[in-house]
Amino acid sequence: MSTVAPTAAASAEATGRRKVIRRVILAGSIGNFVEQFDYGLYGYMAPVLAASFFPASDHTASVLSAYAVIAIACLVRPLGGTLLGRWGDRLGRKKVLLWTVLFMGVSTAAIGVLPTYGQIGLAAPLILLVLRVLQGMVAGGEYVGAVAFVVEWAEPRRRGFYTSFASNSCFFGILAGAGTAALMSALFSDAALHSWGWRIPFLAVLPLCAIGVWLRSRLDETPEFVAATEHGTNVVEAPLREALRSQWRPILVFCGASIMLAILSYAWVTFYPEYLSETLHLSKSAAWLSNAISVAVLIPLLPLAGAISDRIGRKPMLVTGAVCCIVLVPLAFRVGQAGTFGAAVASQLIYLVPEFFLTGIVTVCAAEMFATRTRFSASSIAYNCSFSIFMGITPFVATLLVAEFGTIYAVWAYLAAAAVLALVVITVFMKETYRSDLSADKYAR
Repeated sequence: MSTVAPTAAASAEATGRRKVIRRVILAGSIGNFVEQFDYGLYGYMAPVLAASFFPASDHTASVLSAYAVIAIACLVRPLGGTLLGRWGDRLGRKKVLLWTVLFMGVSTAAIGVLPTYGQIGLAAPLILLVLRVLQGMVAGGEYVGAVAFVVEWAEPRRRGFYTSFASNSCFFGILAGAGTAALMSALFSDAALHSWGWRIPFLAVLPLCAIGVWLRSRLDETPEFVAATEHGTNVVEAPLREALRSQWRPILVFCGASIMLAILSYAWVTFYPEYLSETLHLSKSAAWLSNAISVAVLIPLLPLAGAISDRIGRKPMLVTGAVCCIVLVPLAFRVGQAGTFGAAVASQLIYLVPEFFLTGIVTVCAAEMFATRTRFSASSIAYNCSFSIFMGITPFVATLLVAEFGTIYAVWAYLAAAAVLALVVITVFMKETYRSDLSADKYAR
């Protein structure tokens, strides 16, 4: 009896912990979903939005302007990330994440009611830009805060596996954005879509926002943060300054290692469907569908990648992913040049190989590389000064490179340069973190 009772108690405790982790993953992920749904929807519908908010005299210039709005919004993410990171390290992860999901939902829905260029002229793109900039500032703290929230709740030996679901929420959001764009294109005529149909999916974010606020309000602060700031004696007064002073090495290492993933991912989910339709003359619905299929294939694979990294470490996965960026991406582009739907799907399935090795691993490293006391601030600086900036400028740069050089392989050269940089940083400067103590500074002298 003395043996059974403790076993039963341990089993009940484990079951209860798994339930908490599931709630944590869901609550942490819903903000990422909303952010990426908005980003994916905006990226996929850029040609439609370009016609609504910019002068129609030059289609390419209008599309570039629509992409430029994304780029500018992402450029302000470091500012928003530093502000939210400071509050997250001082007040807690939960409080900040409640506000981020609320604001993102409201600002995304606001885009759905904006007047167009034809109605108010230049004020239309200016208001759109202001909303996107505000979204960018909030998003600068949302993703890294959610990742820190999940990692600090997770079992130490399963952090990669659990965090993969935060990465998956991004792809679910992108997939939902792609699917919604395709659905809008199928349901509405071009005239209706350009007139008012594009507004519907932006407004549909409001109910998701309400669910996110409800889910996050029902969870406690992370045990790791509570332990690190117990009795208020260990709260950092100036977490941003402390992060830059004590965490500058891992910040630089993360920046060097993560730029390639930003280019890889956002060339794929925003630029490539547009390239398939505009340059290779695949129909827009077929281009969006091929991209959605590849995203759907990746989603169930990411937990496997996270579990593998929990066993062999983060660095082997990142090195393999960097090599695949250099070797496999040009092959993917070559296959896609056939210009058929089957070729579009096949090219993107090849493209998934480096995504498999990089996506979830970069995500968990964003939390593991930094000590708990300044994790929110340090990871916000690192993530936003590398991933977020290159995420925003990649569709614009990729479109410009193809227009300038007349070949998509110019985009691969852009990616390959980042991958070579990452290989050097990962092999020479990065320390393994997959079984490290979250509270410790891994790069302390």
